[in-house]
Amino acid sequence: MKKLYQYFTWFELILWGSCVAAIIVSFLLFDCENILALVASLVGITSLIFNAKGNPLGQALMIVFSIIYGIISFSYAYYGEMLTYLCMTAPMAVIALVSWLKNPYQGNRCEVKVNKLKTREYVFMFAITAVVTLIFYWILFAFETANLLLSTASVATSFIAVYLTFRRSPFFALAYAANDAVLIALWILAMLEDRSYLSVVVCFGAFLLSDIYGFYSWKKMLRRQSSENSVQAEQNLRTE
Repeated sequence: MKKLYQYFTWFELILWGSCVAAIIVSFLLFDCENILALVASLVGITSLIFNAKGNPLGQALMIVFSIIYGIISFSYAYYGEMLTYLCMTAPMAVIALVSWLKNPYQGNRCEVKVNKLKTREYVFMFAITAVVTLIFYWILFAFETANLLLSTASVATSFIAVYLTFRRSPFFALAYAANDAVLIALWILAMLEDRSYLSVVVCFGAFLLSDIYGFYSWKKMLRRQSSENSVQAEQNLRTE
């Protein structure tokens, strides 16, 4: 516990603690039955605070969250969410975990090396996202997925997020924030029919705040790593 307190900043601990408290309170007030949703929420919010630090443990927790969330989505006939998380987010989180473990920053296994993508890769990413989204649209249509357009938007934002996560780009957090916004809208619609789903809405609201902070944290991490690399390169030149 002492190491965890030293690892995270006070702001990060307060952010995580506030999100956990909001999730638990909303569960106790509006649900008290769907323990699986509570577990998924707590695992998910914890994964995000580790992701914000560039720690591969965050990706390991994301795999667990994706599996549980897929099960929850199936219970409300959100087949788009189920297919997205079980067939795309979870497998991509495995790939991202491997990528993060293979690219530690200066040998530090608790911090991934931040990557800068070139413009042509963004073009490739959006092109392949369009193809994946179109394929999933027809699959979701065939399954008579509830709230089809929002579910399709979730597929698109999720794919961009997992791709950028795999490529270690700071913008993965913004993509996940966009996905959080879509999911908040989806589960608000579900909440109109079943009030217990308010706890899921609160969960993704907490995710949204955490992902916004994650983007800030990664941009800060990128500046620090770039600065340290520049100093190291300069020292190497002097040595030579």
